[in-house]
Amino acid sequence: MPNLQDLIDKIKREADPTRVGMIACHNGVVRGTTRSGQAAEYLEIQVDRGAWEAIVGELRGRAGIAAIETHLFTGTRQIGDDVMLLAVAGDIRENVLPVLEELLNRLKGEAVIKEEKMRRDG
Repeated sequence: MPNLQDLIDKIKREADPTRVGMIACHNGVVRGTTRSGQAAEYLEIQVDRGAWEAIVGELRGRAGIAAIETHLFTGTRQIGDDVMLLAVAGDIRENVLPVLEELLNRLKGEAVIKEEKMRRDG
């Protein structure tokens, strides 16, 4: 199973180093509570692979972006497990950080299907 360092290492191996001034990352983890504060037991995750790849492909073409690497863990994920790994490399933070934020928001909103399972006692 990949980890965030694997994504960073791939970028460093494959991206043009003259185009990389920073790598910004996201490591999503299964929380023990929902956004509303309910106790969670686990998370079920699925992906629309076509939507995922389209979003990543589009954002790879943005100005100043040298590389984007991603991984989504699907199926049942327990509290504390990694869920989504994202790494965006580019020239300067003004180009990289907005793309990381858009990538995260669009993948979660357009490509990831998740269902939080609640604890029966919580």
